[in-house]
Amino acid sequence: MYKELNPIIHPQLRLSILSLLMVFKEEEFTNIKLKTNATAGNLSIQLKKLKKADYIEIVKKFKDNYPLTLCRITPKGIQAFEEYANRLKSFIDVSPNQ
Repeated sequence: MYKELNPIIHPQLRLSILSLLMVFKEEEFTNIKLKTNATAGNLSIQLKKLKKADYIEIVKKFKDNYPLTLCRITPKGIQAFEEYANRLKSFIDVSPNQ
């Protein structure tokens, strides 16, 4: 039978964020904003939800006197994303006899 998809990851923007971080491991807020075409406010809210679930960590620092926000995927985030992807595959790979 089907297993439920992770409701933390399932919304499109959060899935996009984690997909990016699975490839790049770390990304600047501004780059995530550009690549996902999200607004700063919506992106900020979704990042906070991923952080609360311990799927990402957010590091704030300065680069050349300008604020820089970095997002990194955590081991828990990698595991959750892989489980999500495997569950999604189970929806696709269902034979008619199941």
